[in-house]
Amino acid sequence: MPLPPACAVPATGPLTERKFPEPPHPYRLPFERDRARILHARAFRRLAGKTQVFTHRYSDHFRSRLTHTMEVAQIARVIARTLGLNEDLTEALALVHDIGHPPFGHAGERALDEALREHGLRFDHNLHALRIVEHFESRYAEFRGLNLTLAVREGIIKHSHDYSVIEHPELAEYFLDKRPPLEAQIIDLADEIAYLTADFDDGFEAEILTLEPARAGVRLFEQFYAPMLAKHPTAQPKLAFNEALKQMLNALVDDLLAETTRRVEQAGASTLEAVRNAPERLVMFSPKMEELRLEAKQYLYAHLYNAPELERDHEEAELVTKTLFHAWVSNPSLLPPGDQAEIAAEGAPRVVADYIAGMTDQYILGRYETWIARND
Repeated sequence: MPLPPACAVPATGPLTERKFPEPPHPYRLPFERDRARILHARAFRRLAGKTQVFTHRYSDHFRSRLTHTMEVAQIARVIARTLGLNEDLTEALALVHDIGHPPFGHAGERALDEALREHGLRFDHNLHALRIVEHFESRYAEFRGLNLTLAVREGIIKHSHDYSVIEHPELAEYFLDKRPPLEAQIIDLADEIAYLTADFDDGFEAEILTLEPARAGVRLFEQFYAPMLAKHPTAQPKLAFNEALKQMLNALVDDLLAETTRRVEQAGASTLEAVRNAPERLVMFSPKMEELRLEAKQYLYAHLYNAPELERDHEEAELVTKTLFHAWVSNPSLLPPGDQAEIAAEGAPRVVADYIAGMTDQYILGRYETWIARND
């Protein structure tokens, strides 16, 4: 199943270049160093305190942004290794792919984006992730940011979205007219596989999702659960569920490997340049699996992400995020001195959004409680 070796991003060459030249490490390759820099970043550590689907109210057992990221990295690395791609680059991209998310999960991101729109701006977690690694992380005396390789910076913005150079001229160095390398393309679907199966797991654990409706509404789950139940009729329901979910994950990975291999061969994409010039992305599910994946995803939106049980959390995310955003934009003197210093160059709305996006759930709730106490 390995692809032609020239499809992979090499461990040396132009894509390993950094904005600020550094001497080579005596025993670590460039993408290995990037992986370590991401792991040691403050923004990476803060993922432990950011919501994936369930907030802290539910249980300590549910996924956070950090544990989700680790699951994506595991799946992505297996895919990269099986296809013969660059594992270190793939893992670095998986570890950094969610680093730009604000607190409160997607509800917090929507609230922050809506608040910024009032000022003609937008919040995009991929672009914010690039700002984090280039601007906000401060660990080195010789340069600002993490000084990551070009391949990792390109993958941060392009792994799940294509940007237009007309709309984003500041991103021109990232080959916006070309496809991202396969290592970056893997991340988007490894992310899909990870959260699709994990959110089913957490949803059932929270007792928001229930077994029989899921069996009827999600064919990808039922095709593994029914045989598992027949094979182990006396097994605890949770164990049969776990086995079915594991097989569901494996089926998604197997299909992705087979379909990607087929598409690369069909496109004659035997080199990285050919991958970049392909008419569409080459890392994909087969049409049948894509149909099943979309059905499962739509089921999660209908019965989990938009469930009445989570409505309180979504409302809280919007209230807290927008209240503090408007308060700090109206009175930037309430911001820390370092953030106030950025206002002349970035404007108050963007600086406030950056400040909020870096917070954990607990920290922003604490700031909100303080603000309420002072303004009662």
